[in-house]
Amino acid sequence: MTDLTRDALGWSPFYMTQLEIEELETLTPARIVTVHRDRVVGFSEIGPQELTLDPGITTAAVAVGDWVLCAPEQHRLIRVLDRKTELTRGTEYHTGEKQLIAANLDTLFITSSCNNDFNPARLERYLALAHDAMIMPVILLTKADQSDDPEAYVDQAKGLGRDLEVIAFDAKNDDVPTLLAPWCGNGQTVALAGSSGVGKTTVANALTGGDAATQDIREDDARGRHTTTGRSLHQMGSGGWLIDTPGMRGLGVAEVAYGIDATFPEISELATQCKFRDCEHETEPGCAVQAGIESGEVDPDRLKRFKKLKRENAYATETIAQARDRFRKLGKMYRSAQSKKKGR
Repeated sequence: MTDLTRDALGWSPFYMTQLEIEELETLTPARIVTVHRDRVVGFSEIGPQELTLDPGITTAAVAVGDWVLCAPEQHRLIRVLDRKTELTRGTEYHTGEKQLIAANLDTLFITSSCNNDFNPARLERYLALAHDAMIMPVILLTKADQSDDPEAYVDQAKGLGRDLEVIAFDAKNDDVPTLLAPWCGNGQTVALAGSSGVGKTTVANALTGGDAATQDIREDDARGRHTTTGRSLHQMGSGGWLIDTPGMRGLGVAEVAYGIDATFPEISELATQCKFRDCEHETEPGCAVQAGIESGEVDPDRLKRFKKLKRENAYATETIAQARDRFRKLGKMYRSAQSKKKGR
């Protein structure tokens, strides 16, 4: 039976300090389980709640994992509490928006596999998003039983950062909950992310005791169809909570400069020692990063991916800033028009 006490759901003093006295008396905290087009579902101590949103709140502003205040008798969501952490991604086409993926995570399980799906550049994108959100990343490498040398994949993954937790395993084995137990304890929240066909649904089933169907992968590129079609929160057998996410084709970065630096520490630290502040780390004299390549401290392929993410992040961040400025101007024009209308 699902434990819906606040402590079991992940409640902490961080959220309690946000409540006003009158809210404590009249409203009920709930944790968002699923987000639909025009409503959300949350778990609270009085049970599951299907909630409509108060004016001014849109479903785009609510994420699975959020803590909210609701009026259960009216089935209304009143307020979204500040998040401890939030995982977002830049939109694929840089429209000036960021998409919420999940809220109030402790750990992000970044899932790949010991076959052709393994892609360092894609893993680094997930790592940048996790680091920027101050969420612990753990890389899960499935299908280790199908590889002649799974440790080679582990070594490559560990080379994508310092002190990275990397686990290679067979997702169909009974020991999956034990292997992942350190991050799945009572009240802890993890999200399971990665491309399609790497075994996320199998891992999720192992952790939650579920029986969601899985899809076969294509032999030519080790990819599969999307099995998970939406994000949702599920209690694990260990007492923690799992947010499963669909395989995401586009994984844009925006406003994650810190996360990129944290994902490439051997480069970002050397960059502070370059002779020129605006060094491009190419042919400039006194470039500490190029010196690091010559000494073997920096992998040139890592530098290429670092620079690519930096460029993409700068462009997307600028686009978002421009969009915000445009929205502010539109808001100002709207308020001005309303004032003139009232003055007639």
